Amino acid sequence: MTRKRISESTIHRLSLYYRALSLLEKENYETVSSKELAKREKLTPAQVRKDLSFFGTFGTRGLGYPVRELKHQISSILGIDRVWRVALVGVGNIGSALVSYKEFAKQGFQIVKLFDNDQRKIGSNHKGIVISDIANLETELREANIEIVVLAVPATVAQYITDDVVRAGIKAILNFAPVNLKVPPDIYLRHENMSMELEYLSFALVNNHVPKRNS
Repeated sequence: MTRKRISESTIHRLSLYYRALSLLEKENYETVSSKELAKREKLTPAQVRKDLSFFGTFGTRGLGYPVRELKHQISSILGIDRVWRVALVGVGNIGSALVSYKEFAKQGFQIVKLFDNDQRKIGSNHKGIVISDIANLETELREANIEIVVLAVPATVAQYITDDVVRAGIKAILNFAPVNLKVPPDIYLRHENMSMELEYLSFALVNNHVPKRNS
């Protein structure tokens, strides 16, 4: 099925709806209106309906959305109704924290491979996963059928490692290194720059900045 080009802000809001629906399910809600869903995420009902309309028709007019069914449909749209095989490169402070983050596994992101260049770490067991030598990165990514790679490495080596990841046939990369990476146009690359996020917050505090909400 051919779909319209979906904006990043819409995809982000789908994640918010999914989390809101998960809470509603725990609270034993059977249905929820667009008004209630919008209120929880500080949006408008029209925005909720518009976002969902990109992907089909949901709910019944006047009755709202079945919570469990809509949660399942959004999980399918987001691709988190299956297990994704993930490799993490760089088992330092950030990498170690990511391995310990239990929410990844709950949402189907299963970290199955760890890589590092520290000879003291290579071969050791970290949270039940043996750390592999980064020198074997390309080969082991292929052999393990990895689908997503998370980079938690220094900026100085991030591009070099990214090139190996791309050569291994990986199409999705989440980068924690504070550097812009160059990848082919068919690679999905996301940056998570915590320093920049903190700088945004410091700017907001210093300038009393009121954020503009994306539509």
